[in-house]
Amino acid sequence: MEALLVSYGIDWANLLVRWLHLITGIAWIGASFYFVWLDNSIRPPKPGSDLEKKGVSGELWAVHGGGFYNPQKYLVAPAELPQELHWFKWEAYATWITGVAMLFIVYYFNASAMMVDKSVANLSGIEAVGVGIGTLVLGWIVYALLCRSPLGKREGLLGLVMFVFIVAVAYLLTHLLSGRAAYIHVGAMIGTIMVGNVLMVIIPGQRKLVEAMQQGRSPDPIHGRRGKQRSVHNNYFTLPILFIMISNHYAMTYTHAHSWLVLAAIMAAGVLIRHFFNLRHKGRVSIGYPVAGVALLLAVAVAIAPRPVAPVATSAPAAAGSAPVAAAAPDFTRIQAIITQRCASCHSDKPTQAGFATAPAGMMLQTPELIHQHAAKIFQRAVQTKDMPLANMTQMTDEERADVAAWFQAGAK
Repeated sequence: MEALLVSYGIDWANLLVRWLHLITGIAWIGASFYFVWLDNSIRPPKPGSDLEKKGVSGELWAVHGGGFYNPQKYLVAPAELPQELHWFKWEAYATWITGVAMLFIVYYFNASAMMVDKSVANLSGIEAVGVGIGTLVLGWIVYALLCRSPLGKREGLLGLVMFVFIVAVAYLLTHLLSGRAAYIHVGAMIGTIMVGNVLMVIIPGQRKLVEAMQQGRSPDPIHGRRGKQRSVHNNYFTLPILFIMISNHYAMTYTHAHSWLVLAAIMAAGVLIRHFFNLRHKGRVSIGYPVAGVALLLAVAVAIAPRPVAPVATSAPAAAGSAPVAAAAPDFTRIQAIITQRCASCHSDKPTQAGFATAPAGMMLQTPELIHQHAAKIFQRAVQTKDMPLANMTQMTDEERADVAAWFQAGAK
C-alpha cells in the first residue's frame, strides 16, 4: 500500500509540474513570438519627425481587445529612463525549472525503466542520468563558444553549424539512451540553451543598458545587438522544441532505426516554417519555405510508415518445392497468457509494476474483452514499434511478439 501511495503521489507531482511547465512555456514562447513579430513589423519614422529626434528607430499601430496600441522601439535607449520597466524573464526561468523538474520526476527517478534500453547500450540508471545531465551542460558550452567565435558574426553559417551539432548530439543519444529519453534530452538541451540566452546574455545586457542610463552614460548598443541575436535564435528553436515536448506520444518517430535522422528532418521542417513567418512579418512572402517544410514532414511520414509484418512460418517443414506455410493463429489463451505476464503488470486497474499507480494512457488489459478492444494498439506497440513493454522490463520475447502478430493478422479472435 505504501508503494502504491508513493506512485500515486508521483503521478500527481507529474500532473501539476507538467501543467505548470505547459503554462509557463506558453507564456515564454508567446512572448518570444510577439516580440520577434513586433521587431520585424515596426516601420522607421519619417525623416526629421519628432520620433526620429527622440531616437525612435521604429513604431507601429495595432488594435487588439478593443483598444489601440502604439509600440515604439528606440535605436538604443530613450533620453530618460522611465520610472517603470517591464522585464520578460520569469517566463523563461519558470519554464526551465519546471522542465528540469519533469526530467527528474519522469526520467531520473525511474531511469532504469525510462532511460535505459539494454538493446541500445548497457548502461546503469545512474550512468544514463549522467549522460542526460552532461548533455545539458555540453550543449550550452558549445553553443556559447560558437556565438563568441567568428561564426557569431555570420548568422547563416552559425545556424547551420549549430543544427549539425544538435543532430550529432541526437545521433549520440539515440545510441546511448532509450528513444524517448534521447529525444527529450535533445529538447532539454535546446531549452537549456534558450534559458541560458535569457539568463546569461539578454537580461545582463539589459541591466547594463539601464545601469548606464542611471549613471548618466550613453548605453553601449552592443548589448542590444547581442540580446536581439540570442532572442532570434530562441525564436527559431521554438518549433523544434515544441515537437520534442510532445514526441513521447508518437512512438513511430523515436523507435525508428534511424530515429536521430527522423528528428533532424522534423526539426528542419520546423525551422523552415518558422523562417517563413519571420519573413512574412517583414512583408516578404516566400512560400518556398513552408512548402519545403511540409514536404519534409510528408517524406518522413512515408519513410517511417509501418511495413507489413510477414506471417510467421510454421516450425513444420514445408513440402519440397513449396513456399513456407504461414503459422496458424495461436489460441487466445496463449495470447492472454502473454499479455497477462508481459503487459498487465502495468496495464491494469491495479498495476503491480513498481512506479505505476494507474495504467499508462488509461489502457487496461486484464480481461479478454479489454485485450480484444485494444488489439490494434497492442500489435502496433508490441510488434511494429516494439517500444512496449517499456524498456522491455518484463522481457517479452521475439517468439511472443511473433505470436501476437500471427493472432492479430488472423483477425484477433
